[in-house]
Amino acid sequence: MKSHRLARVNEVIRETAANAVLFQLKDPRVKGVTVTRAEVSADLQHAKVYVSVMGSEKEQKLTMYGLASAAGFVQTKIAERLTTRHVPHVTFVFDEGIKKSLAIAQILAAEKALMAPAEPPPADDDADDADDADETDTEDDADQPPPPADGPTDRAG
Repeated sequence: MKSHRLARVNEVIRETAANAVLFQLKDPRVKGVTVTRAEVSADLQHAKVYVSVMGSEKEQKLTMYGLASAAGFVQTKIAERLTTRHVPHVTFVFDEGIKKSLAIAQILAAEKALMAPAEPPPADDDADDADDADETDTEDDADQPPPPADGPTDRAG
């Protein structure tokens, strides 16, 4: 099957699943869910919908159970949207990608904080010349009156 058709079907399934999970699903176990991507098999028989869940480990497991029980509902919504002979069997998969990227960002921030005090900022001779130029500008500005605090006023004369 052509890859661009699979990409279109992936996108339709992702959009439909996200819409169903966020707006139409009334299961109280399912909250804080983001549908990240969808992958469909080449024969369009199986679809994996990757989700990211915010919350503790217990809340994530509870949400995944809620999504597993709502898979038939989401599959029905996908069937209404797709015009294929077979509707893929939907399986929800927990996406570790966002969790891992947050952990990497924290590690990089910690390393940056450790490295920053060890290296003094480089001394730049041009910066001293720029400071001298700023001082001369402020002397010229001293001759002018300060701008009004309330903004321009209308003076009818």
